[in-house]
Amino acid sequence: MGKTSNSRWWVLTAMGAILGVILLDETVVGVALPTIQSDLGLSSLSAHWVVNIYLLVLAALAGAAGRFGDIIGTRNLIIVGLLTFGIASLAAGYSQSGSGIVVARAVQGIGAAIIFPLSLVLVSMSFDEGERGMALGIYGAIGTSFLALGPVVGGLLTDYLSWRWIFWINPPIVLIVACITWVFWRDPPRRAEAGFDWAGLLLLVGGLTLTVFGIMEGPERGWERIDVIGPLITGIVMLALFVWVELRSTAPLIAMRLFSNGTFAASNMIVSLAQFVKIATFVFGALYFQKSSGLSPLMAGVALLPAVVPPVLTATYAGKAADAYGTRLPSLFGVLGTLIGLVCMAIGMGLDQNVFVFAGLLISGVAISFLFVPPQRAVMISVPPGMQGQAGGIVLSSQLLGGTLGMAVCSSTYAMLGSFAAVFWVTAAISAAVLMYGYIAIERNEINTAEGT
Repeated sequence: MGKTSNSRWWVLTAMGAILGVILLDETVVGVALPTIQSDLGLSSLSAHWVVNIYLLVLAALAGAAGRFGDIIGTRNLIIVGLLTFGIASLAAGYSQSGSGIVVARAVQGIGAAIIFPLSLVLVSMSFDEGERGMALGIYGAIGTSFLALGPVVGGLLTDYLSWRWIFWINPPIVLIVACITWVFWRDPPRRAEAGFDWAGLLLLVGGLTLTVFGIMEGPERGWERIDVIGPLITGIVMLALFVWVELRSTAPLIAMRLFSNGTFAASNMIVSLAQFVKIATFVFGALYFQKSSGLSPLMAGVALLPAVVPPVLTATYAGKAADAYGTRLPSLFGVLGTLIGLVCMAIGMGLDQNVFVFAGLLISGVAISFLFVPPQRAVMISVPPGMQGQAGGIVLSSQLLGGTLGMAVCSSTYAMLGSFAAVFWVTAAISAAVLMYGYIAIERNEINTAEGT
């Protein structure tokens, strides 16, 4: 299993690095997007698909990848994921057309969907229970550091080399991580597993894909067209059927019955909001600074630092606040702070006053850690014993779904209204709705088991 004193640290370092690369790809592309759009002759909508196809595939398949790892073994599957991600990164860098880069990004998303959950499994299984929290903290810190560097790295590479290098930096890291995994990790003996929920997977992938397609394509094609409204309605119906199937499945992809607990449901919604806000900030914030303020890709990345540096510094405090005050107060504080930051950004963009934009970036940057750590903690303690693994998979899926839906909604808003301020007003309105739901749904007293499940 790789628990020797040396091998476990090799595994931890490798998994932290590859998590960082996956998170880097969420933020690094946003800064380079105007240059990619210009070089490849893409429409605004096609450029947005370069970002969202990666998020969509990642969100749709991450839960299934974790389950496949349980069935066929984590070592072989994560090697496949690493090679897939690396080859797709090379292809994205060499793309000469919009369709080429979108396909490459989709395949990249498949690789990332395999790596994301399995890297967490490898770190967890490499350390004994007494050291696991420390190991996961290091793993998360490495990933968060890469995330914070994303806008600046993207700007540097785009300005001084080429946007293609934001993809070409991935394969060398992937190759090193694959070699370390092959040498230092051995799967433990596997138990017989229950059947895989193929119906749930097909409904989730199909429903999410069609819904996101309809939302993103509506403004450009026209909402009344059958090739927009048809996929949108079909996607919503498939997602509703997904919930129905999961509630009746003996081995569900997502244990939907856990959402009967208000704290569990609200916590997952808050984590989704956090990813939604990240996409709005890192993609549309970067576009605003380049298109409206005339900044270079590098300076746009620097301009986003007020949003990306504070989470690295405040994550620990968010965890301590959750331990001291429970879930409700820190989580609602985080949503309220994020809402205030988004309103400041929307006002600043509307008035073309960047002092308000920078203030909003800083406020939301400080608050956003409270949208991740306390709700994630709440999810794990609000489920019955023995269901923490499923709960962890659900909160990861919620986070990823927030990203792809955020990109779809923000892209659609910008396409319809042509205003960056409108994008942030819509995001603020969604944050206000989540704040109200969280205020109602999250238990006032800390709970340790799920009631009503």
